[in-house]
Amino acid sequence: MKLSIADMRRNYTRDGLLESQAPADPFALFGTWFSQAVEVESTEPNAMMLATVDAEGQPHLRTLLLKGFDERGFVFYTNYQSAKGQQLLAHPKAAMTFWWPDLERQVRIEGAVEVVTDEESDIYYHSRPLGSRLGAWTSPQSEVISGREVLEQRLAEVEAQYAAAPPPRPPHWGGFRVVPQMIEFWQGRPSRLHDRLRFCRDGDDWRRERLAP
Repeated sequence: MKLSIADMRRNYTRDGLLESQAPADPFALFGTWFSQAVEVESTEPNAMMLATVDAEGQPHLRTLLLKGFDERGFVFYTNYQSAKGQQLLAHPKAAMTFWWPDLERQVRIEGAVEVVTDEESDIYYHSRPLGSRLGAWTSPQSEVISGREVLEQRLAEVEAQYAAAPPPRPPHWGGFRVVPQMIEFWQGRPSRLHDRLRFCRDGDDWRRERLAP
């Protein structure tokens, strides 16, 4: 049987999202949805798509993991010298998307980007498994390398260098925070008449509005 992408359809029937179900604070709603995703989603509920832009205006998109959120914004960690790190430092705006298929939900976030404090980066770095900490020293992220053996040789060198003491956080590695100006909550509904509630920052408050699907 020939597979037809055009015929791939799923009717979303799990839940709805009414204004009466949405608190005035979008972080409260995100916290509820994220907790439910942790309970229900089978793989990486904190996985998200992150979009950045380069000097030519070309968008770049990749998947990475959320490592924290609060009323200040959404935090992830990376190599500041990587492609996304350089793009964020030069053009400090980004967009993020979470997709939780088991819950038939999506959250989109857009906003400014800031570097987190050294203290925050240190705390998270030292909470990571040793292999991940060594990996941050090993990989010249986004650079062209001649083969896998380059990484393996560099890892052996790093392991020898820090055999007697735990590795410190690399100065080129740390966190970014996306400070949202917009957060949209999408809940799948039957017949493609999905629920979309958008929160836009309005001074110190948030303005909530419903969007047509």
